[in-house]
Amino acid sequence: MRLPQLEDLPDLKGKRVLVRADFNVPVADGDITDDMRIRYALPTLHWLQEAGAQVTACSHLGRPKGEPDPEFSMDPVRARLAELAPGVELMENLRFDPGETDDDPAFVERLVEGQDAYVLDAFGAAHRAHASIVGPPRTLPSAAGRLLAREVEVLSALREAPERPFVAVLGGAKVSDKLGVIEALLDVVDSLIVGGGMCFTFLAAQGRTTGDSLLEADQVDACRALLERAGDRIRLPSDIVVLGPDDDEVRQGGLDVEDGWKGLDIGPGSAAEFADVVHGAATVLWNGPMGLFEDERFAAGTRAVAEAVAEAPGFTVVGGGDSAAAMASFGLADAVDHLSTGGGASLKLLEEGDLPGLRALREAAERTTGGS
Repeated sequence: MRLPQLEDLPDLKGKRVLVRADFNVPVADGDITDDMRIRYALPTLHWLQEAGAQVTACSHLGRPKGEPDPEFSMDPVRARLAELAPGVELMENLRFDPGETDDDPAFVERLVEGQDAYVLDAFGAAHRAHASIVGPPRTLPSAAGRLLAREVEVLSALREAPERPFVAVLGGAKVSDKLGVIEALLDVVDSLIVGGGMCFTFLAAQGRTTGDSLLEADQVDACRALLERAGDRIRLPSDIVVLGPDDDEVRQGGLDVEDGWKGLDIGPGSAAEFADVVHGAATVLWNGPMGLFEDERFAAGTRAVAEAVAEAPGFTVVGGGDSAAAMASFGLADAVDHLSTGGGASLKLLEEGDLPGLRALREAAERTTGGS
């Protein structure tokens, strides 16, 4: 899709530009523990400054409940941003005002007051029709930032023209969160690997017993239909690592989980099989861990997939959220071709091919050009 780029904006010398960034970084005891999202915004911020603009950034942080909350103050972000991009102003947390999530016109008006142009660079929030995402393009010349443009370019190519074989690896807790993207990916992938908690609903659809593992009983029929449609293109684990009733006994076993036990990782056989498929791919997409990787007892499956993705000769894309966190925790974040900054946004773009924030930018461009 054609999005308006920074170069499409009018002359910015002496102008004020509002940048919606994604500075939703992890903060512990007032200190940022990972500033990746701030650093990823720098190409856009620096380009605007070099063009002569006075830049004001805005972002949300955490999940405040529509009112000021010191726990989610932007002060740590503001301090780090001042080091990396001196001269860029930063507004307070957008979600301190309920108007942000409600797309309140009055809140939008306050956001854009005194601004001459708008840049959307918050891919991780572009799937939400919030005031700071869809509001400013209604009245200001608007463009995609460098980060947003690259995310859309990479992920759209996966939907439209991936190099083959194309392998997608999906994990995470709930299959209901990813049914839509599974449906969409089945139209384009050569293999779809399923791990994590979501695999147990698929295994139940095959008649396996799942014990106390995470199971969405209301999704079993949907998973059965997907398996029938996909045939052998959907690959499920062949062994599971399970935790006993007393939360202290861990063992590896087959696919049937007995009552009182719960599956929390794929087994070593599955990890090896999945790694082989990834190594043979020309394009790899990974979104979602294979198990409870935060617990070292159940990290082996996710680590094996992370290492396989890092070593894969093909073009590799890792969705945001837990997958990105896993790559970082294993020291592999720099070993992939594209590390997405948006977990939910990347899945929504893969599923639907568009996002509210992207539509808002295109509509702004159409108004500017008179629809030509």
